[in-house]
Amino acid sequence: MTIHHSPPGNGADDMAVIARLREARDRVKQEMGKVVVGQNEIIDSLLIGLLCRGHVLLHGVPGLGKTLMARTLARTLEMEFRRVQFTPDLMPADITGTDVMEEDQATGKYRVSFVPGPVFTNFLLADEINRTPPKTQAALLQAMQESEVSVGRETYRLKPPFFVVATQNPIEMEGTYPLPEAQLDRFMFNLRVRYPTVDEEVRIIKGTTSTLAAQAEKVLAAEEVLRLQELVRGVPIADAVVRYTARLVAATRPDGVQTIGKSLEAIHKYLAYGASPRASQYMVLGAKGRAILSGKYHVDFADIQAMAAPVLRHRLVLNFHARADNLDADALVERLLKTVSLEEQP
Repeated sequence: MTIHHSPPGNGADDMAVIARLREARDRVKQEMGKVVVGQNEIIDSLLIGLLCRGHVLLHGVPGLGKTLMARTLARTLEMEFRRVQFTPDLMPADITGTDVMEEDQATGKYRVSFVPGPVFTNFLLADEINRTPPKTQAALLQAMQESEVSVGRETYRLKPPFFVVATQNPIEMEGTYPLPEAQLDRFMFNLRVRYPTVDEEVRIIKGTTSTLAAQAEKVLAAEEVLRLQELVRGVPIADAVVRYTARLVAATRPDGVQTIGKSLEAIHKYLAYGASPRASQYMVLGAKGRAILSGKYHVDFADIQAMAAPVLRHRLVLNFHARADNLDADALVERLLKTVSLEEQP
């Protein structure tokens, strides 16, 4: 396997940008650490999602700071920020915007003009996204995939960078609308926010029950984010690593047994549907982001494996056998990583 050790840029300018990226990552985490206790892996994944032009779904029980993390990250970025609280009565036009009739004061004539909705921003926080019906959830589909919005006969481009962070809690079923597979597939990562440790909870209690109110400072401007996004896509990756990614994702599909071998039968017993090529794309992009944030100039197998769970867990549709045996998507991804070999077998 050939691995390229040269940096993914051209000349001193890109070297400076790479150094700026590492410095920015440390500063972002430092600033977020003033407000958010722990959750380092989640913060890293949020940064990777931003740098890869992906979108992130934060999944966890109430009170773990999902909204706080997203809002604090937005404060460290000099990007326009909007928050939408998703509710059952929210309409698609409340997100995308709508056409309104206005009178021209000079001529007295009426004209139709478009009033942009909150989706026209750089950083959109979709809070409790599963509390609104699928019709309204679908208002984000075009924006998240094509970075544009269609209203009436017109299509409007969103100004880059465009980053969506959505939150969802898994325990309240009353008054919620599970995200359809097509909507879930638009998210690069599905991140599970865990409970804090006892030491972290002590820090949370002390920080939130005193008179001191910490504020995160701005670190990155929108123009820098765009430059870093281009830089991440330029990170080299060996053909063998790309092929491993494709085989890993192909192994989740119904024909995976024929493609990889009978060793997958114990996994396919629990799968109704597998992941699409979008999963392969996001795994490679995420691995590139992880590699460069780790100080490497190339992607290795470990980077791909680290991206497997957050990219695949919401793309695998489990059947009743999985529920009967109390298996979740993470357990199947772990089995998948142990079953699919790094090198293709002859």
